Amino acid sequence: MPETFDLIVRGGEVVNHAGRGLADIGVRAGRIAAIGDLGQASAGEVFDAGGLTVLPGVIDTHVHFREPGLEWKEDLESGSRAAVLGGVTAVFEMPNTDPTTTGAEAFADKIARAAGRAHCDHAFYVGATGENARSLAELERLPGCSGVKVFMGSSTGPLLVADDLDLREVLEHGRRRVAVHSEDECCLTEGRSQVRLGVWASHPFARAAACAIKSTERLMRLAHETGRRVHVLHVTTAEEIELLGDHKDVATCEVTPQHLTLAAPEVYERLQGLGQMNPPIRDARHRAGLWRGIADGLVDAIGSDHAPHTLEEKAKPYPASPSGMPGVQTLVPVMLTHVAEGRLTLERFVDLTSAGPQRIFGLSGKGRLAVGWDADLTIVDLKARRTIHNAEMASRVGWTPFDGMQAKGWAMATLIRGRVVMQGGEVVAEGRGEPIRFLENLGGRP
Repeated sequence: MPETFDLIVRGGEVVNHAGRGLADIGVRAGRIAAIGDLGQASAGEVFDAGGLTVLPGVIDTHVHFREPGLEWKEDLESGSRAAVLGGVTAVFEMPNTDPTTTGAEAFADKIARAAGRAHCDHAFYVGATGENARSLAELERLPGCSGVKVFMGSSTGPLLVADDLDLREVLEHGRRRVAVHSEDECCLTEGRSQVRLGVWASHPFARAAACAIKSTERLMRLAHETGRRVHVLHVTTAEEIELLGDHKDVATCEVTPQHLTLAAPEVYERLQGLGQMNPPIRDARHRAGLWRGIADGLVDAIGSDHAPHTLEEKAKPYPASPSGMPGVQTLVPVMLTHVAEGRLTLERFVDLTSAGPQRIFGLSGKGRLAVGWDADLTIVDLKARRTIHNAEMASRVGWTPFDGMQAKGWAMATLIRGRVVMQGGEVVAEGRGEPIRFLENLGGRP
């Protein structure tokens, strides 16, 4: 008898551990059950992927969905809607909400808020403070926890671990990899003298490259002394890329599409407050250094740092304007444009957005298009040529720094655990996201 599946994704170009080639994908009970020629098989549902490219589900390990407390900017429903519309199947959400996610009660509240509302699978970071350091080993094991997040420099929200004594205390409590916003707080304080009122182009001088470099040097020293693995978020300097290349035994790192695409001073002249984020968009020399890090294999992941603020907030004169910009919905088309223009291969894109997150954080069942793994698929049209528009953004704030960009490649469908969630630019299965499982906290208490 012919094989039967719940779903067959038929006739697409599959990109996975075996390379690139035409193949069908058979799905049972939410997992990939077969890859190959399934022409004789039947299924309850067939997705025609002819002419399209089937990728492992894109995982965005760095988003701020602002709930609870800041829902006028974003919430778990709207942020995850933007994610699946952009081809993202899973997200890691950050703890600098109001209240901050620094204890078990606040963490449980986020898990409950996402149930039945989040459109993609999700995990939440626990925020580190000087006060909760000794609780982090227990908190990081909570089901649905992606790990601990540290702010070494102040950014949006009150979370901050500025000095070496507190940072050492954080690193000494727990075992999982710690994600770090790496800017030196003392250096940032000194940099306020470089602020020019109303001049957004002064932002990369107020938060100078030296602040990031000094912080990452401190972090590497303490990571080695404590034996703790760290993940440096949104790296922005060429010097940090070289530094991290000497510390791959303890450190992984992330870059964002914004820092790979935009450059100072042009971004501030054109976008003004909309181009402001932390760490800042820097000049073309630093952008070239990030691309060298990708080419050399030193960069481990791409994260969007989706951090929305309203247009009204962004219109305030610098430095009253807040830092951060949306990005989860545009991660795939922006990076596929770089693929089309030869800056990285499609295989490297897959490594940065699925295999990389799986290696860094130890995801259970995600990050690989292979038999036995979750049937999370991002199906794209590499030939599509579309313009990114503010009006198409699902984020509550309704804008993108890439408005008007001609994208070369587009997400046509998002499948999560074998269910078509987005197709043809529409969310077709609402609120089906579930907490992500991790190898290092499978025994965590509910």
